[in-house]
Amino acid sequence: MRHAHTVEQVRAAEADLMARLPEGTLMQRAAAGLATTCAQLLPRVYGSRVLVLAGSGDNGGDALYAGARLARRGARVRAVLLSPERVHAGALAALRAAGGRVTEDRTEFERADLVLDGIVGIGGRGGLRPEAQPYAQAERRGPVVAVDVPSGVDADTGEVAGVALRADVTVCFGTHKPGLLIDPGASYAGVVHLVDIGLVLPGAPVTALQHADLAALLPRPTAESDKYRRGVLGIAAGSARYPGAAVLSVAGALRGGAGAVRYAGTAAEEVVRRFPEALVTAGGPAGAGRVQAWVAGPGGGDGVGPVLTEVLAADVPVLVDADGLTELARRGPAALAGRTAPVLLTPHTGEAARLLAGVDGGALPPAAELAAARLATARRLAAAYGATVLLKGSTTVVADRSGAARVNATGTPWLGTAGSGDVLSGLAGSLLAAGLGAFDAASAAAYLHGLAGRRAARGDAPVTAMEVAASLRWAWRAVLGQPG
Repeated sequence: MRHAHTVEQVRAAEADLMARLPEGTLMQRAAAGLATTCAQLLPRVYGSRVLVLAGSGDNGGDALYAGARLARRGARVRAVLLSPERVHAGALAALRAAGGRVTEDRTEFERADLVLDGIVGIGGRGGLRPEAQPYAQAERRGPVVAVDVPSGVDADTGEVAGVALRADVTVCFGTHKPGLLIDPGASYAGVVHLVDIGLVLPGAPVTALQHADLAALLPRPTAESDKYRRGVLGIAAGSARYPGAAVLSVAGALRGGAGAVRYAGTAAEEVVRRFPEALVTAGGPAGAGRVQAWVAGPGGGDGVGPVLTEVLAADVPVLVDADGLTELARRGPAALAGRTAPVLLTPHTGEAARLLAGVDGGALPPAAELAAARLATARRLAAAYGATVLLKGSTTVVADRSGAARVNATGTPWLGTAGSGDVLSGLAGSLLAAGLGAFDAASAAAYLHGLAGRRAARGDAPVTAMEVAASLRWAWRAVLGQPG
């Protein structure tokens, strides 16, 4: 599990540790880890050109001390001081003592074999200051290594308010920062290296699953399992105009761990023709039979209103997607009031905008603004509707009403294709029916869906939603370490 802590949590842990260590020890630990990573990126350290972009305070100090270590190994190190009057004096003295030099020549950036970005640390807010902005657009020869967080990226949220310096590698100290895992900040971070500096931290408000974590979550049958004990998922999806949404939702569900899938809706013939193992009825959800969870909304069209009413009346977990979200936005959070069973909402940012507009009859917020603040958007929705939210996009964020969040690390841009979200809904719904809580079901589904998308794309090729569904079995086995 990757754990990401807020700036406030990191600062508190640093203060506690520094009170128990000799002065400067923590910065030297950070500088040592930073210099080691830089040395591994260079073909050789001796004779290499290294440029340090040093801002004020400890972030610039970390970069200068790391530059001093590289200079002692024979690198030609130059430093640009973005705030000369507030530079870390001890670190600058160490750099000079090791043979490093201060420069005002900006062309050093283009000639450097490696650049250390120590302009702004984790406490920075807003984009780069004017004096630093030219480096964001300049040509580069070697990699840029960010110190803790790329300058211009908000460490807590991943938001980029203006110009930021894109890194090839980010070396973060003690713990991941949420902004390194969530777009747009994640796209500026490059490869993230974590350096342990001895911090003792509380529980992380943002996490990201890895294979071992997901393997522990996935439902697996025992010798006593039958299709009913494994869970039955109900799917109310599709319409005369969008029968494919029903087929794709069922495709995802059948590969999601539940023992059986009941389909209720107008696409019953299309569903059973493609998937004879599905249990189908042409009526509404209320007459479909007993289920352990419902998926409602994909391709529901104009008839989604009664469908949503029926599934919300059932005392089982409910996943609402697509047209169901549009109907829920019209009704507002009051539609979920009094429910004791979990609700999972799976919007993209356009649907998130409609849902937020449905809170107290507010105006429709711009979807682009919500995408730029993904963590805050998911948390706002979860709190407003009292639900778990899976916010789809370049970084998928899952949040519950407590504010806990998970970020998905798998996926490919090729998943932005028609029907992909229907497959995800069926998959997540099946995990709900199999007994996972809404937070875990959403996180696990996003992870498997992303892996399946990568597999279907085979690197960099267009995929169809049905190909993604077909790759879910491979993704499941990959997580468990089994041959494909």
